[in-house]
Amino acid sequence: QVYKGLDIITNKVSPQEQRLCRHHMISFVDPLVSSYTVVDFRDKAHIEDIFARDKIPIIVGGTNYYIESLLWKVLVNTKEKSSLVPGTVSDRKVELEQLDAVDLHRRLSQVDPEMAAKLHPNDKRKVARSLQVFEETGIPHSEILQQQQEEEGGGPLGGPLKYPHSCILWLHADQAALDRRLEQRVDDMLAAGLLEELRDFHQRYNQEKVTENRQDYQHGIFQSIGFKEFHEYLVSEGNCSPETSALLLQKGIQALKQVSKRYARRQNKWVRNRFLKRPGPNVPPVYGLEVSDLLRWEEDVLKPALEIVESFIQGREPPVEPVKMECDVNENKRSHRVCELCDRVIIGDREWAAHTRSKAHLHHLKKRRKLEAAGRAADTVGDSRSAESSGRDSSVPLP
Repeated sequence: QVYKGLDIITNKVSPQEQRLCRHHMISFVDPLVSSYTVVDFRDKAHIEDIFARDKIPIIVGGTNYYIESLLWKVLVNTKEKSSLVPGTVSDRKVELEQLDAVDLHRRLSQVDPEMAAKLHPNDKRKVARSLQVFEETGIPHSEILQQQQEEEGGGPLGGPLKYPHSCILWLHADQAALDRRLEQRVDDMLAAGLLEELRDFHQRYNQEKVTENRQDYQHGIFQSIGFKEFHEYLVSEGNCSPETSALLLQKGIQALKQVSKRYARRQNKWVRNRFLKRPGPNVPPVYGLEVSDLLRWEEDVLKPALEIVESFIQGREPPVEPVKMECDVNENKRSHRVCELCDRVIIGDREWAAHTRSKAHLHHLKKRRKLEAAGRAADTVGDSRSAESSGRDSSVPLP
């Protein structure tokens, strides 16, 4: 939502709603800027300035990674090191991402073996970021993160909480209800003019890149959910039959619905793993608000939310208990394992456990056991024939 344009696909708050309450961080970045990062977002949010005006900042998700960057000290800022050359920091990361994944990971292994062991070799964005940090600071990324974690109030996931009197309101819904709502939201977007918005944006900002085969759906506004899903439809429009165009349109609509549902699941997973299960004492309480039935919005969401916030303002205990989830202090989120059976690198204890239960792994395991059983059977037959042959030979009279 920080980028100008694509207001429908990014679900920007309407101008009417913006007049009810002052909004920040919306539609101020040029859509052709691909170097805008979470560090830029954190620095421009100016939470302290809002407090200085005796106001309470309300951070609205969305993207929980960005919310986390405002609440905790978890980012590494390297931009000051090269502030004399605008754009070089982020451009360098993009340059690194163009390299071969194996070569990129090998480079990181040479300068920061600890970080290289924690990152998947195919995760080019994170590997490139760690290399970028080392190149611009001269300090291994892992060492900087370790310093953050060792600060007072820090923990395994990063540095200390920056605003100790904050709380998190988690609006969650039954999965089936959420899926239906997301599908309906896509239909509402289409009715509101989504295709016209995408077509106009494509013609103004992306058509030339596509023609020159240099389109990039991994950076900037072009990575927004909804744009790349309609890529085939947009680039083929006017160059194919109406029937083909209609099929590509339906393909884009279904893809948008599916990716929206997957994104919602990832965001809920982030809340559970990075907020609810966050180790250490410096974690804001998380209050769950059930939004499955929108007809009960006032009773289930608005009224309890106001009571919780008012309790925090007045310095008293809220009338409801926060959501509790146990954190496994022994879990290693960066453990490094190689599954030789599947020829895959797995990072993290939980990911390893999930992999060993996956259909693909179990299929390979079953296949290997069959081969081993067949090998043992062949050895048994071979031994039996050898013994039988030996027995026959011993009965032949010597000349």
